[in-house]
Amino acid sequence: MASHRRPKQPRHGYTSVLTATAAVTVALSAQSASADPLPDPNKKGVQAQIDRLYEQATQATEKYNGAKESAGKLQKEADNLHEEVVRKQAALNELRQQLGSAATAQYRSGGLDPSLQLLLSADPDAYLDQASGLDRLSARQSDTLQRFLSQQRALQQQRAQAAKKLGSLQETRKELGSKKEEIQGKLAEAQRLLNTLTAEERAERAATEERANRASERTELASQQGELGNEASGSGRAAAAFNAAKSKVGMPYVWGATGPGSFDCSGLTSWAFQQANVSLPRTSQAQANAGTRINSIGALKPGDLVIMRTDLSHVGFYAGNGQILHAPKPGAQVRYESMARSGMPFMWGVRI
Repeated sequence: MASHRRPKQPRHGYTSVLTATAAVTVALSAQSASADPLPDPNKKGVQAQIDRLYEQATQATEKYNGAKESAGKLQKEADNLHEEVVRKQAALNELRQQLGSAATAQYRSGGLDPSLQLLLSADPDAYLDQASGLDRLSARQSDTLQRFLSQQRALQQQRAQAAKKLGSLQETRKELGSKKEEIQGKLAEAQRLLNTLTAEERAERAATEERANRASERTELASQQGELGNEASGSGRAAAAFNAAKSKVGMPYVWGATGPGSFDCSGLTSWAFQQANVSLPRTSQAQANAGTRINSIGALKPGDLVIMRTDLSHVGFYAGNGQILHAPKPGAQVRYESMARSGMPFMWGVRI
């Protein structure tokens, strides 16, 4: 006989607890979603892209600086060659006039010397292959002719060198324009990505920069009080350069700038040493080999140059206590910063 048990009735208390718990969970989830959203991994990726673009822009800036320095040197060399060509052409014209006067005198006295006829022809250089003809000229005319032909060859060589320099200058200027476009493109892309961030995210980035600036101010105060180590490296000039750089804390980073109101990284170091009457190369790569190499951070002294990144594309001053004084990147100021927190690997130091 079948059992006719009554089905169990639901426990209203347990059901109520489940319902209440679910409601609370939904409410808390909704509140959490509206008040404290989970971080968007895509936004973190955007910020990383921005930082990477700034890094690439600073690397391209050093290449731009190198091309600009090369263009300046080539322009100066081309100008000097042009001036030399003008001087030699004037001297050559004077010799030509002297020989022309001699030819005129000989013609009036009974005929033009064959040697002078050859000189005044389209190929006077061929005259040297006929040295026997020199006895037809006076000793003075012979000397003048030799100097004329020698200076003519020198002038031709000088013109060829000037043309080569101008060709190199043109190529370097093309490279300069290409690097400038690359830098501007990366900065424009970084700005475009910045514009995709929310106001809160942009404020957070600004706050990060502000914290770095405040930390720099504390380091500057410690430096003034001698807490970072007062012994400057190398010479009085290194100390003078370091002091000049310290006077520019707070100035903005601007790519390609060499002061006095804005700087890029190697622009700051080259400007500072210029104030101490020391001429440094313009780029960080060249400055990396401008003095005595210091391989250990522990052996660095305030005023030593610090070379950063594997491609040697960043440079600053060692400030003591693991700190670097530098112009770090676009959007930042000249400031003190912990080398360990700079995000750039230390390669070596340079003592000027």
